[in-house]
Amino acid sequence: MHAYLITAKPGRPTRAVRFAARSTVRLLALLVMVALGAVVLPLRAARPVLNYLATRGAWLELYAASKTGIGPVGAAIGSGLTDEFIREFHKARTGAPA
Repeated sequence: MHAYLITAKPGRPTRAVRFAARSTVRLLALLVMVALGAVVLPLRAARPVLNYLATRGAWLELYAASKTGIGPVGAAIGSGLTDEFIREFHKARTGAPA
């Protein structure tokens, strides 16, 4: 049982302000979710296209390397980036306070 049921209910202005505040917070939360969805959905939808383009790019690099005799540069750069990411991730994972 609420205390104001025994004594006095909040006035209409107080209830109106609380309702407006709740509605504003809910509207802002909805807007944040819609904005995040607007960013994430196109990225997720484009993922198969990006994967295809990356595969074709890697194939083209290997084809060009076989024709020119110059080694594939992307593999060396990619492996270096992967190694650096693993080092940073391991540092963050093991260095975080428990």
